[in-house]
Amino acid sequence: MEKLSVVKIGGNIIEDEATLNAFLKLFSNLEGKKILVHGGGKRATNIASKLGIESQMVNGRRVTNAETLEVITMVYGGLVNKNIVAKLQALQTNAIGLTGADINSITSRKRPVKDIDYGFVGDVETVAHHGIDKLIQANIIPVFCAITHDGKGQLLNTNADTIASQVAVGMSKLYDTSIYYCFELNGVLKDINDKNSVIKHIDTNGYKTLLEQKIISDGMLPKLENCFDALHNGVKNINMGNTAMLTQSDNNFTTITL
Repeated sequence: MEKLSVVKIGGNIIEDEATLNAFLKLFSNLEGKKILVHGGGKRATNIASKLGIESQMVNGRRVTNAETLEVITMVYGGLVNKNIVAKLQALQTNAIGLTGADINSITSRKRPVKDIDYGFVGDVETVAHHGIDKLIQANIIPVFCAITHDGKGQLLNTNADTIASQVAVGMSKLYDTSIYYCFELNGVLKDINDKNSVIKHIDTNGYKTLLEQKIISDGMLPKLENCFDALHNGVKNINMGNTAMLTQSDNNFTTITL
């Protein structure tokens, strides 16, 4: 099976022009088939406040009312996405910016109201892996922002980490698929105050031990839950760390396998 890399970048990379440019150079040099997924929450919060719209977050997730949905559509699907695509074109990397509505690539259902009404937030249901593969086969790199749709005309805000893992699961039907979660840390850390305390490898048993020892908590919990869900559904391995892990020379990051 041919290899495919799904690479996800977060807000801290997007917000810093020099860091973003350095990342995109590494991404464009990454060998083989690839897909890029990006968030943009920090930029959305910033622009929303300029428009007098207050951002409401619960457990790190954005509550998305109709007004907020307009802002994130403009910011994720427009400003951030097209800026990234333009920068990739400047690096002679032919890319296309997409939401989940484009080529009907990712459908979601609106998250049901339990304790919290998240508004127009979607949980991924289907990934059109054959449609996405047509772009890849044409040597066009898909660049997904964190927006999906419900198939009935409604756009939905969707967690970018989840989009990366679900797209990777879908594409694993056709490729030997790996995920790279790029963020500002070097990987999953034993000690949050020591940036060099990288845990190089986590498997199912190691994950249980880390949970018991309460080494993994807060924002890293949903990330790792997502990871193991993807691994149980066809993804081969998942890598977490800073952007240097996209080079052959760096091995200071976390690899997650079953």
